[in-house]
Amino acid sequence: MEKLFIADEKDVREGRTMDIYFERTKRIIEASGLSGTKVCAEITGSSLPKGWQWGVFCGLEEVVRLAEGLPISISGVPEGTVFKTRTADSVRVPLMNIFGAYTDFGIMETAILGMLCQSSGIATAAARTKIAAKDKTILAFGNRRMHPAIAGVLDRSSYIGGCDAVSSMIGGEIIGKEPIGTVPHTLMLLMGSNESAFRAFDTVIEKDVPRIMLIDTFSDERAAALEACNIVKDLKGVRLDTPGSRRGNFKELINEVRWELDMNGHKDVDIIVSGGLNESSIADIVDTSVSGFGVGTSISNAPTLDLSMDIVEKDGQPISKRGKFGGRKFTYRCPQCFEMGVSLKEDDRVSCGCGCDMEFIETEILRDGKRVGKERTPTEIRESVLKQLKSNGKL
Repeated sequence: MEKLFIADEKDVREGRTMDIYFERTKRIIEASGLSGTKVCAEITGSSLPKGWQWGVFCGLEEVVRLAEGLPISISGVPEGTVFKTRTADSVRVPLMNIFGAYTDFGIMETAILGMLCQSSGIATAAARTKIAAKDKTILAFGNRRMHPAIAGVLDRSSYIGGCDAVSSMIGGEIIGKEPIGTVPHTLMLLMGSNESAFRAFDTVIEKDVPRIMLIDTFSDERAAALEACNIVKDLKGVRLDTPGSRRGNFKELINEVRWELDMNGHKDVDIIVSGGLNESSIADIVDTSVSGFGVGTSISNAPTLDLSMDIVEKDGQPISKRGKFGGRKFTYRCPQCFEMGVSLKEDDRVSCGCGCDMEFIETEILRDGKRVGKERTPTEIRESVLKQLKSNGKL
C-alpha cells in the first residue's frame, strides 16, 4: 500500500518538513566552526489578518513537546494569551524567545512557526465566533474542510479558542472530552425516511450520547421537528442545516420551529443550526431562540497568523536584520485594555496609555531542554481565554 502524502512525527522531529535552506545554513555554520554561537531568537507577529485587533496565542504545548530534550531554553507568554502584535510605538511584541546554539534548534524553525501560526489563527477565529454567539454553544464541525492529518490540531485549537465541543475522536482524546455529533443527511437518505432514521439512531446508539436529530432532509422543518420529538424519548435538540437556497429568511424559519416546539409542549428541546456559518452570519441570528451553532469552515480554515522567528542577540550582544529591533525583550500587557509593551528589563515599570501599569506576562517554559512547571490541560487554557475575553468586555 502506498504511503499517504503526510509527514509523520519522525519526519517532523528529524527536520524533514523544514525549508531546505535551514539545513544548508546548519551545515555552513558547522563547517565554519560557529556551532557554539549562542543566540536569542524571538517569535513575533507583524500584523493580524482580516483587520483583527487581537489574537489568541495557541500551539505552544506542541512546540514544547517538539523541543523537549534539546539543549535550549524557551520563555514566552502562556498559551491562551490574548495579545496584540505591536506596542503603541510599533515595536513587535515577542510571544516567545528561544535561547541556545542556533544549530541545536534552527532546523525546527519551519515546524515551530507552522504549529504556532495555524493554531493561533484557528483559536482566534473560534474566540471571535464565541463572541458573536454571545457565549451560546459553539460546536466545532470543521475537520472535513481540512487535511485529516491535522484533525487533532484543528479540534484542540478550536476548543481552546472557545468552541464548547469538537467532532472528531482524536480531537476528543486530545482535549479530554467526548466528541459531539448529530445526524448526517446520509443516514436519512439510506434509511429512507425521518422516522426510520430517528428510530434506528435511538435504538443503536448508546443512551449517554445526546439525541440531536437533523430535521431538514425530506420535509418541512416544523413537521420534522415534531416527528423527532414524538419518536425520540430523550430528545436533546433538533438541527437545522437547511441550505441557503431553501432557507428563505433563516431567522423566521428558526422562530417558526421554536414556536411549533413550544406550542406542542417541547420547550426543553434545543435548536442547533449549522451550514456555512461564520461570525457575521451568527451575529445576524444570535438573538433568536437558537441554543447553539455548528461551525465548520470559517474556523478550521481561519487565516494563519503571520509570525516569524528572528535572531536578536548573538553571544549576548544585540543584533538584528534591518526592520527589526535588536536585543532580548521582555513582554508586558495592560490588565485593563490589553495593550502590549516591551522592555529590556524583566522588572521594569511599563506604563500604558490608559494610565495603568502593565503586567509582566512572560513565563519560563523550557530550561535546558526540560519543561518548567506543570503542563496545562486544554480545558484550563480555554478557561483562561474566556476569562480574558470577559474581563476585557468582549464576552
